[in-house]
Amino acid sequence: MWTRMRFTIWRPLATAAITLLVASFLTPAAAHGAPRESRPVYSYENAIREAVWVDTGLDGDSDGKRDRVAVDIVRPREPAAQGRKVPVVMDASPYYSCCGRGNESQRKTYDAAGNVVQMPLFYDNYFVPRGYAFVGVDLAGTNRSDGCVDVGGRSDIQSAKAVVDWLNGRARAYTTRTGTTTAEAGWTNGRTGMIGKSWDGTIANGVAATGVKGLKTIVPIAAISSWYDYYFAQGAPLYDSGPDWLSDYVDSPEARAGCAAVQRELVDEAPRTGDLTSLWTERDYVEDARKVKASVFLVHGLQDLNVRTKHLGRWWDALAKNGVERKIWLSQTGHVDPFDFRRAAWVDTLHRWFDHELLGYDNGIDREPMADIERHPDQWATSTVWPPHGTRTATLRPSTGDRPGVGTLGLRKGTGTAAFTDNPRLSETEWSAQIDTPTPDKAGFVTGPLTRDLRLSGSSQVTVTATPTTATAHLSAVLVDLGPDTIRDYAASGEGISTLTDRTCWGASTTGDSACFRETAAKAVDVGRTVLSRGWADLGTYADPGKGVPLTPGRAYTLTLDLAATDHVVPAGHRLALIVAGTDRDLIDPPADTPTLTLDLSRTSARVPFVGGADAFARATSGSAAAATPDARPLDGVRTPHHTYRIP
Repeated sequence: MWTRMRFTIWRPLATAAITLLVASFLTPAAAHGAPRESRPVYSYENAIREAVWVDTGLDGDSDGKRDRVAVDIVRPREPAAQGRKVPVVMDASPYYSCCGRGNESQRKTYDAAGNVVQMPLFYDNYFVPRGYAFVGVDLAGTNRSDGCVDVGGRSDIQSAKAVVDWLNGRARAYTTRTGTTTAEAGWTNGRTGMIGKSWDGTIANGVAATGVKGLKTIVPIAAISSWYDYYFAQGAPLYDSGPDWLSDYVDSPEARAGCAAVQRELVDEAPRTGDLTSLWTERDYVEDARKVKASVFLVHGLQDLNVRTKHLGRWWDALAKNGVERKIWLSQTGHVDPFDFRRAAWVDTLHRWFDHELLGYDNGIDREPMADIERHPDQWATSTVWPPHGTRTATLRPSTGDRPGVGTLGLRKGTGTAAFTDNPRLSETEWSAQIDTPTPDKAGFVTGPLTRDLRLSGSSQVTVTATPTTATAHLSAVLVDLGPDTIRDYAASGEGISTLTDRTCWGASTTGDSACFRETAAKAVDVGRTVLSRGWADLGTYADPGKGVPLTPGRAYTLTLDLAATDHVVPAGHRLALIVAGTDRDLIDPPADTPTLTLDLSRTSARVPFVGGADAFARATSGSAAAATPDARPLDGVRTPHHTYRIP
């Protein structure tokens, strides 16, 4: 049912009246009829720049005083002078001081009075002249805020929720960090849209999941929906560090001195065993998707190996189930902001989205396709809804093939067994390159060349029945498109983009805050195969995904791995492959042992969402079995993603 829903903001009987009423308060153009676009009619240079400290109601640093978070505000002077109220675009971030925002790592700068001079990114430059206020919130424990960073927990989320409450008259703020003079938000109508990439977008997800009144829309870019899924994949560690490292990375000096108890909790309650604790359930926003009242415009890179697309898949499905109004962009990039992979279209679309959601303008964006998907570098397609109508899950079965070690993939129940030995030095890069060659480190299963295009859209699952030789074992499952293509080089340092020297301007500038940013271009690479979806798990979680146990060597275990969401067209002439293996180097950590695992292929399968379902798969693979045996030379692909301390 949910795939047929469209996002509609204003209810039919109130549409005209509310639009005209809001327009009359927010723009001089109202006198000439209902506007369709906000215009840059206000002075950015003369905008009001101020700071307030909002009381969060918490005492995270246990100093006996309630924490206050710093809120830097840039808002147009003219509406305030005329008694007209404006909506708010807000980015709550831990990075404004320590690390910077955007492709150029911009930080906040201040004048002698403590008011913001440079606000990172283009949001204030572009939207303030168009009648919006921009609000940049320092999360608790960062920059000029009190409290402690708790990595997506109550303190992080309350840092931003309290600001939304203040903007709507439900919380208290002060003109200084320690003073008693209160500050009112009488200049805003309270209608707030949150935006941000990575951790910032994660905060938007978390605040929306509280159901706070006044939050009308969120735009999470490459954002986390569950912090457990950021650090673990069904018990398998994704990083060799935990949330305590990340908290320390962004903490202000004051927070480092006063937040030892919070740091201790981030260690004690996040065991490297991958067990699901109360710390992680508190940081799972998907579970509270039913509370979301804000519309959601979600953006994610399909090759994001930092905040993997499992986050978008679970969040999107939960929002859809609960009838949340939504829109989505899916790029070929890694962890990249749309301002840096599709700049002009992004600024225009975001402008119209906020105009519609926060100003109530009938500009038609709600009648446009729900999804934009990048098929090749800078080549985009749309879907009326996402996943598309007619998308159904097909159960694919691996089986032994004519050549030892190279199996087949089809709709008939598989037979036989396949074995591999975990090799932590190898990854999906090597496995897929050698898909047509028997190697001891993987089990590979391949269709014949497709006779027509086949589109996957959504999240897959792979169920395996495996017998290990050791007490610990990690599993990886990978879907691969085998065939020549030109894609963004997501494994390179720019994760699919190159940063150029020329600048273009997006809004108004001042001496201290330029609206001009370095241009980018797609960084492309020619490949012979493309990994399109991945999933990992600790086999010890076979009985309970929240708790791993030692395995009994020689005993068979059945486990289902959740694969990351994708939208990918496997063209006619290409092949689709499923690979099952052990440690995916630099993407999960290895187990304590080095197991050999034997798969029972009659009890192993992949549930894959195809547009057209099993019938589409059958049509695309009909007649392909008679194709010539593929060349067994290694297939070119992107380089192995470099190991690094990734931060969201």
